Amino acid sequence: MEKKQRMFYSITFAVILALYGIIIGSFLNVCIYRLPKKENIVTTRSHCMSCGYQLRWYDLIPLFSWLALGGKCRRCQAKISVQYPIVEALNGVLYLIVYWRCGVSVETLLYCLMASALLALSVIDFRTFEIPVGFNILIAGLGLVRVLTDLANWREYTIGFFVISAPLYMIYIITKGRGIGGGDIKLMAASGLLLGWQCTILSFIVGCVIGSVIHVVRMRMTKADHVLAMGPYLSMGIYICALWGTQMLEWYLSFYR
Repeated sequence: MEKKQRMFYSITFAVILALYGIIIGSFLNVCIYRLPKKENIVTTRSHCMSCGYQLRWYDLIPLFSWLALGGKCRRCQAKISVQYPIVEALNGVLYLIVYWRCGVSVETLLYCLMASALLALSVIDFRTFEIPVGFNILIAGLGLVRVLTDLANWREYTIGFFVISAPLYMIYIITKGRGIGGGDIKLMAASGLLLGWQCTILSFIVGCVIGSVIHVVRMRMTKADHVLAMGPYLSMGIYICALWGTQMLEWYLSFYR
């Protein structure tokens, strides 16, 4: 009986967390659209980007409204980007993966919020080649919470802040900003404070490998520009290593024991 209760509570919590993820994903879409345009993300009401129609509450139900309207504006029938339901659903999935990996814990809260920040900044960076500083500040704030909840290992996180960001900053100075973006430097510093130095190094390596493979494929298939937005790929590395970095490092080091 106790096992069934635990399973019931676990499934219920997972469903609630996924719904929160989807709802927060809806807010991420607002950030993705408005932040690059320097628009207010709080006071300005949501509206159709084609006709200006101010959306009602029933037009703003995550996932459902887009599906119910067939991906079109209720008034002018202009197409609504499929990005909206994708970001909402993906944010919910990212939350579920974190919960599956970390259970009910402080890490789940920190990594879910981190995942949302990484998702939003990835889309913005992919489109504009810029990472809004607010997302890096949020991740750094999560890192400070991580340090406070694990004070015995504060040196790990402090070193993590500098271990990748400092070399990248030197590259930035030497190349006068052509070799790496300032947003990428801040992202690695903030995530280093959250993950610790070992997982931060690994996340950078994983992100670079993923970026190299995907971008080469994109250039071959879509004639994409040689200029690479590193934010999305670094974010993938950070997310993967936040959840599995320790296990990946232990597996690698096992070959030398």
